[in-house]
Amino acid sequence: MTARILVVDDIEVNLRLLTARLAAEYYEVTSVESGAAALAILAAQPVDLVLLDVMMPGLDGFEVCRRIKTSPQLMHVPVVLITALDQPEDRLAGLEAGADDFLTKPVGDLALMSRVRSLTRLKRITDELRNRAETAMQLVGGEMEMLRQLATTAGSRTLAYIETEAEGRSIARRLRDETELTVVTEPEALLQAAGGADVIMIDLAAERNDPLRLISQLRSAEATRLLPILALAEAGDEAKAARALELGANDYVSRPIDRNELAARLRTQLRRKRYDEGLRQSLQQTIELAVTDPLTGLHNRRFLDIHLARAAGGADAADGFALALFDIDHFKRINDGFGHDAGDAVLKEFGRRLKTAIRASDLACRFGGEEFAVLMPGADADTAAAVSERIRQAVGEAAFAVAGEQLTVTVSAGVAVAAGAFEPRETLLKRADAALYEAKRGGRNRIGMAEAA
Repeated sequence: MTARILVVDDIEVNLRLLTARLAAEYYEVTSVESGAAALAILAAQPVDLVLLDVMMPGLDGFEVCRRIKTSPQLMHVPVVLITALDQPEDRLAGLEAGADDFLTKPVGDLALMSRVRSLTRLKRITDELRNRAETAMQLVGGEMEMLRQLATTAGSRTLAYIETEAEGRSIARRLRDETELTVVTEPEALLQAAGGADVIMIDLAAERNDPLRLISQLRSAEATRLLPILALAEAGDEAKAARALELGANDYVSRPIDRNELAARLRTQLRRKRYDEGLRQSLQQTIELAVTDPLTGLHNRRFLDIHLARAAGGADAADGFALALFDIDHFKRINDGFGHDAGDAVLKEFGRRLKTAIRASDLACRFGGEEFAVLMPGADADTAAAVSERIRQAVGEAAFAVAGEQLTVTVSAGVAVAAGAFEPRETLLKRADAALYEAKRGGRNRIGMAEAA
């Protein structure tokens, strides 16, 4: 899959050269000559990577990068600063502005393409998460505030594989105030402890064991496949650094290691990790909201329908299962006499008592309004009747404390035992509903049993 790359440089010959190099690798390239034009392009169309010159009139590259990284709509777009500036303080300024990487002119093909492939791969992963979590961002109170909170780099844990103890102590001193660093000298120790880290650091100069193989192992293991990996590369060994990126490393820093640059690159990886974690968290929240009743905390009818279909068509059908529908008696009188807040309080308390009375294997759901359902795997008619009776007693044995009043609440139920995998769920629901109707007609506060299908 190709990627869309935006090249920004005020010198036309540089634009042409970069565009030609990227087009030869089948990337879709858009080129502009100013920071303002770049921001306009980013606002108008999707971009997978920005290659940004630093020294430009008007908005320089540092300022354009800062604006991209502070925008909730654009902060996930990777930015690589490309410049003739080659001092450590220049690289640090770029990384502190939020850049994902910093390349010094003239840029070789190996260094350029390895970074482009690595960053666009990471961008595709984030894009997929963003697409799935778009609704969730709105549900949790707005993308801007959530991502600002998640982008913090405080309280991070870094695990480093460095074979030379002296080098490990040196790295630990440099990052003493930046992260909680643990240095290991054996691959087995790294693989065992990696799951508890926020960032993994691997020394490509290791000789006793192959560091590239270790990167590959981390990327293939389920517990570590998403962890950021920062490689420590030897000066001038771009081929090994590029190979590390190809195998799954997120970034590398070259020796001699500048403390500030190492810390800045570490923070960049941590911000991206926390951002992606936030997207996964919001996606999980969306799933939970989609299948949960917000008032009672029970699952909703959508969730029940899914599990009913599985129960009827899966292994549960052979073991048998039952469905019970519960309806709170005279619930309209509660709403009319005490108000809807009191009605909501009764529903919440009913849901609480329902959960305490069912078996661990049973599924309790709010069916709608004052109706509830319990799916009972492996239950025959006697078991289902006993569970339903226990629920009825749990509701009626103690008054509900609502709005300063002690309300007597009762419930009626209809129970239907499934007739194996051949009974459609609609038929099962109709039989349980008919049994509930008979219980209501028979005087309420009782359990009705459906006839066998």
